[in-house]
Amino acid sequence: MLTKKVIIKTIVHVLLHILFWSAVLIFFTYFFSAGKDSFNNTLLFSLFLMPVTIATTYVSIYKLIPDYLITKRYWLFGLYSLYTFIISGYLIMVSIFFSLIYIANFEYEDMNPITRNILLVTSGVYLVVVIVSAFKLLKLNLIQAENTKKLETKILETQLKLKEQELNYLKMQIHPHFLFNTLNTMYGFALKKADETPEMILKLSNLLDYLLYQVDKPFVLLTDEINHIKDYIELEKMRFNNTLDVTFITENILESTQIAPMLLLPFVENSFKHGHLKNGVLTIKIDLKYTSDGLYFSIENSHSNLGDTNKGIGLENIQKRLDLLYKNNYKLNIEDSENHFKVQLKLNTI
Repeated sequence: MLTKKVIIKTIVHVLLHILFWSAVLIFFTYFFSAGKDSFNNTLLFSLFLMPVTIATTYVSIYKLIPDYLITKRYWLFGLYSLYTFIISGYLIMVSIFFSLIYIANFEYEDMNPITRNILLVTSGVYLVVVIVSAFKLLKLNLIQAENTKKLETKILETQLKLKEQELNYLKMQIHPHFLFNTLNTMYGFALKKADETPEMILKLSNLLDYLLYQVDKPFVLLTDEINHIKDYIELEKMRFNNTLDVTFITENILESTQIAPMLLLPFVENSFKHGHLKNGVLTIKIDLKYTSDGLYFSIENSHSNLGDTNKGIGLENIQKRLDLLYKNNYKLNIEDSENHFKVQLKLNTI
């Protein structure tokens, strides 16, 4: 089936070339017969001129342009073009001499006025060569542009897949310690048969659903992220008992606002993980507000600067995610002092 297609394509290609050169022959015949009615003689002259025109054209479009001009080997292109011009010019002179001998029987006055004009004959030949070469160059440029576009598309697709893989890798590194701690707390509650156990299981179930399934979406509602932050805080309150003081204030949160999933929750998780008790209490303050300029998020926790760095792998992963998802559309400021650790994020929501 493939061979048949190739054969048909080749036949069509050859027929198109024959049709084109037939049109050129007709053009030459009428062009060179201007001012004289000797149509047959002019046709014979044009037929003798056709091999020169065809050969010069094919050398240009199948050798000079693709091998030297397109590949930017300009010196060789100029050199071989000069050779082609000299040889074709010589053959054109032979054609004019043939017209003088064979058609006009050495009678210069009997020659067609245009065929006596070397400049017009040469111009006619090179007019065809230049036009065909221009179309060939345009075609090659279009093919090259199409190939470049395909290559750029493949590169973009590859970069997108790499970003998705990196994002998935970063997401996988965020939560294991939280799940481990929560399950330990839940185990302790279950042993005591505490009334809070069912509620704790429900909140953990909702949170795990968000972490495992909703996180694959490109964007989620900001209200969903807030609700899961609240569930997370409630779970941590059960674990910390009376040693936790959390303030979570939201302002002007629109129902339609969307952000990348799991963008704010890791900041909260990091505060619980690396925060330190001051006077027996871990203090965490969270502020979230939305304005016309974007989303402002601030979280601060009590901290004891004893060589432990609050940044850790969590904040590094968060910053990488921000670079991938909101490149040039966010500002992240981290303040690490002796008594507190504060993170401020300004996000231009898209």
